[in-house]
Amino acid sequence: MKKYRVAIVGATGLVGQEFIKVLEQHNFPIASIELLASDRSAGKKLYFAGEEIEVKETTAESFQGIDIALFSAGAEISRYFSPIAAKSGAVVVDNSSAFRMVPTVPLVVPEVNPEDIKWHNGIIANPNCSTIQMVVALYPLHKVNPIKRIIVCTYQAVSGTGSAAIKELTMQVKQVLNGQSVIPHVYPHQIAFNVLPEIDVFLDNGYTKEEWKMVEETRKIMHANEIAISATCVRVPVFTGHSEAVCVEFSHLMSPDDAERILAQAPGVKVLNDSPISLYPQAWPSAGTDEVFVGRIRRDASHPSGLVMWVVADNLRKGAALNTVQIAEEMIQRGWLHPMEGGK
Repeated sequence: MKKYRVAIVGATGLVGQEFIKVLEQHNFPIASIELLASDRSAGKKLYFAGEEIEVKETTAESFQGIDIALFSAGAEISRYFSPIAAKSGAVVVDNSSAFRMVPTVPLVVPEVNPEDIKWHNGIIANPNCSTIQMVVALYPLHKVNPIKRIIVCTYQAVSGTGSAAIKELTMQVKQVLNGQSVIPHVYPHQIAFNVLPEIDVFLDNGYTKEEWKMVEETRKIMHANEIAISATCVRVPVFTGHSEAVCVEFSHLMSPDDAERILAQAPGVKVLNDSPISLYPQAWPSAGTDEVFVGRIRRDASHPSGLVMWVVADNLRKGAALNTVQIAEEMIQRGWLHPMEGGK
C-alpha cells in the first residue's frame, strides 16, 4: 500500500488538532508527518498515533519531500506558503478563504463535486464550514429536482472563530452569572447569553463576508450559477456545531417524504426527522461526529414548491478538518495522487 508524507500547517490550532484526530481515526496511509505552525508555537509537542512529535516553524523549506500539505493557518499564511508548497511538489488542501473563489482552484466537497479535484494545479480549496454542511444536504435533492432559490439562516458556534472565542464565551458566562461586567475582545459585543448577526466584516451590499461566501461558494461547488441565494449568518453562544434553517424552492413540487427518502440514502447525511417525539438535529450531540444531520423537513407554507429543513454539523470536523482529509482520500482512491520518489 502506498504511503504519503504529510504536512499540517497550523497544527496547534483547533482545526489543526482535528486534522490529527481525523488522520488517526481514518488510518490515513502516512509514511511521515510534519507538524508546522508559527514561530510562537515551534517547539511544542503534539502526539500522532502515540508518538510525540515536535512542532516546527513553517518555512519555505518545510515542504521539501512532502506529498500532501493540509493548511489551516489563516488566509495570509496560505497565500504565502501554499504556492511554495505546490511548487515543491506537494498537493495543498487549504482550509482558508485565500483561494476559494480563484477560478483556477477547485473548491471541493467530496460528496458533491469530487471530479473537480482532477483539474487542480497544486492547490485545492476547502469551502467555508457553513457552506459545506448546506451543500451536502441540498445537492442530493438538487440532482433530482433542480433548486431555484435558497434562503438560509445560520446559527454558528464560537469554535469557528478559534480557541480565543471559546475562552471568551467561557469567561463571559462566568462573569454574567457572577454579576460582573463583560468587556468583549474577540467579538464586537458580548456573546454569552446573546446572538450576534455579524460574522466577518460587512460589505457594501449590506451582507457580511461570511454570508456572501455562502452565496458564491454554493454556486461554484454545485456548478449552479443560476440559483438565487440569500444568507443571514448569526454567531450564537454554542461551543461546537453549526445549525442552519434552510428554505429551498425547487423547480417542481417535492414532498417532505420524498426529500427524506433521498436524504436517507445520501452520502454523509443522517436524517433525524421525527418531530412528534422531538427527534431532530442538535448542535451539542453533533460535536465529534462526521455526518451532516438533517431534520424538521416540512413543506414551506409560503411557497408551493418549497421545503424547509434544519441542518446541523460539527463545524470543526465536516466543516473543516474532515472535509479536507476526505479530499486527500478521494485523490488517493481515484489514483490522482502519487507519492514522490521514496514513498512506498
